[in-house]
Amino acid sequence: MTHLWVRAEQRPNEDRTGLTPQGAADLIARGMTVTVEESRSRIIPIDGYRDAGCTIAPENSWPDAPRDAIIFGLKELPDDGTPLPHRHIMFGHAFKGQHSGRRLLKRFKAGGGTLYDLEYLVDDTGRRVAAFGYWAGYAGAAVSLMAWAAQQQGGTCPPVSAYPNKAALLSDLGARLDATGAARPSAIVIGALGRVGTGAADLCEAMQVATTKWDMDETAHGGPFPEILAHDLFLNCIFARPGTPVFVPRSALDADRRLTVIGDVACDPDSDYNPVPVYAQATTWDAPATRVHDKPPLDVMAIDNLPSLLPLESSQDYAAQLLPSLMTLDKLYAGVWSRADATFNQHMKEV
Repeated sequence: MTHLWVRAEQRPNEDRTGLTPQGAADLIARGMTVTVEESRSRIIPIDGYRDAGCTIAPENSWPDAPRDAIIFGLKELPDDGTPLPHRHIMFGHAFKGQHSGRRLLKRFKAGGGTLYDLEYLVDDTGRRVAAFGYWAGYAGAAVSLMAWAAQQQGGTCPPVSAYPNKAALLSDLGARLDATGAARPSAIVIGALGRVGTGAADLCEAMQVATTKWDMDETAHGGPFPEILAHDLFLNCIFARPGTPVFVPRSALDADRRLTVIGDVACDPDSDYNPVPVYAQATTWDAPATRVHDKPPLDVMAIDNLPSLLPLESSQDYAAQLLPSLMTLDKLYAGVWSRADATFNQHMKEV
């Protein structure tokens, strides 16, 4: 019998989940066992899972789960070097040249486990079956505008925290922009036809921000891209991969530019293919933007768990997208799971 073990998230400011109580009930009706760990932060209370028929386990008890259990979480595990003997479903951030990802793969090699990376669960056309992208773009644009508003008042972006819903976020952001007394800024979104870019553009338009939308056609020539420097905000919504152009080189720091805020929603500073190589590490909820140049200012927002700014909407949306694939966990030899396993094994050869 297939056993799915939903772990508590272990990183700060992570309230999302990839499985709702109704989804758990659907898996149980299919004959699966579902264990859900208690969590102090999960946006959906544990009682809903208990009522759905799940077994409830203590928070962070997954290392002692039965070896045949499939451990399901969203964000990365603590980087403590321990071997990983289980099969894990999560965003591993391990297949695009990230240096921390290599350490993770070594842990799987030591323990004999398997990583089914959520970013690499794809259908037979290569399209991801589930993604938080829309909400990453939406929240990333919001925090980038907060950084711009703070600049207008002589500061940097203050700490951020999760909102109960989208309406609360829009209300707060609108008040911040109005408080500057300045006209709305302009923004350019690269990757505007994708999920991430659509979310970013939707947020900008909701805030009456004039938005230029670029995608592959506009960036195919490989740069340089002076048009980016002519906007107040640049929102990068293209994930780093071999061949991705450099959109803002370090030479742009001293260039004549209008650009003062970069929202690197894709957030791959640890990748060898980082298209925004003016910063070196992700930003945090406590310090959402890092200043990489003073005069004129240039701040970079690069939070790597942006959808958790709106944990309820993003969890419900993502869980609905992923559930059809979870319903096939009893067939790991086929479909999305087989493709994810092949990707994992391919990268393990390089460890």
